[in-house]
Amino acid sequence: MNYTQQLSILILLSLMILSACSSSDDDEDLMGNWVEMGSFEGVPRCDAVAFVIDNYAYVGTGYDGVEDERLNDFWRYDAEKDFWTQIAPFEGAARNGAVGFGANGKGYVTTGYDGKNRLNDTWEYNASANSWTQKSDFGGSARYDAVSFALNNEGYVGTGYDGNLLKDFWQYDPVTDSWEQRVSIGGKKRRDATAFVIDDKAYVLTGSDNGQYLDDMWEYDAANDIWNAKRDIGKDANEDESYDDEYEIVGIKSVSFSINGLGYITTGGPGAPGALTWEYNPDSDVWEQRSNHEGSPRYDAVSFVINNEPYIATGRSSGYYFDDVWTFKPNEEQDDDD
Repeated sequence: MNYTQQLSILILLSLMILSACSSSDDDEDLMGNWVEMGSFEGVPRCDAVAFVIDNYAYVGTGYDGVEDERLNDFWRYDAEKDFWTQIAPFEGAARNGAVGFGANGKGYVTTGYDGKNRLNDTWEYNASANSWTQKSDFGGSARYDAVSFALNNEGYVGTGYDGNLLKDFWQYDPVTDSWEQRVSIGGKKRRDATAFVIDDKAYVLTGSDNGQYLDDMWEYDAANDIWNAKRDIGKDANEDESYDDEYEIVGIKSVSFSINGLGYITTGGPGAPGALTWEYNPDSDVWEQRSNHEGSPRYDAVSFVINNEPYIATGRSSGYYFDDVWTFKPNEEQDDDD
């Protein structure tokens, strides 16, 4: 075992100890219970993509730590049976840092990085035929570390890095196979942000620009093609005394999802991979802390929702890559033994 491997082990053990201390002490009064499911059956990885078609999630691509190699395998998750099945491999270049979304009954993967090149090709997955078809190239520049979401059976992709940090947004229409530029997100350029959808609005937050973690949050109204600034997510940016002193959600490489009209963000973080979990109420525009993710702190996981149940899978911490899968029950008390 070389020095780098030894150092990676020490870092990971330290993070796990910190996480365990947080779960047993600071986390004990917070609501929300994380339950571990059966492992993802592909190789451990980070920076993959995920989308949902009907009642199945699809996870693929990413990076497993092998230098100069990226992944192109894809897997379907049956949540009812807690079972993964390998499907047709992704037919574009193997990549990480791409984005995925489900729209109009199909799955889509676009942008990313193949180890040498930034990418802008777009691929559609047909679950009935178990096949991939190349579609019109992403309308913006080739990039990675963007964000994506779906609204009204159309996909949206924006921000990221193309050699320059970006803030542009593009809408994809699966019916016409066409991309159209929409209004850019407000505030700063960003990469490594995250997004979730509640009802007919999308929310984009976190990320970095100019060496800083961003503390702004934006709501996208697709019907009117406008971005509305929401309450900032950094504790130093808020003077509302109703906020918890530890209210701070800034960071990079987090994952997010929405269920029951509420948004959630977890893992990622500033400075080091984390496990904090926060719940967002769009009516009050206020966040509330929930129980920490009970797996190892991590960056670059994937998230998806099946039948109103959220799941977090894969990710990395230092030189370690994960294949664990967790579901989150926000209204249950934490149970470390389940």
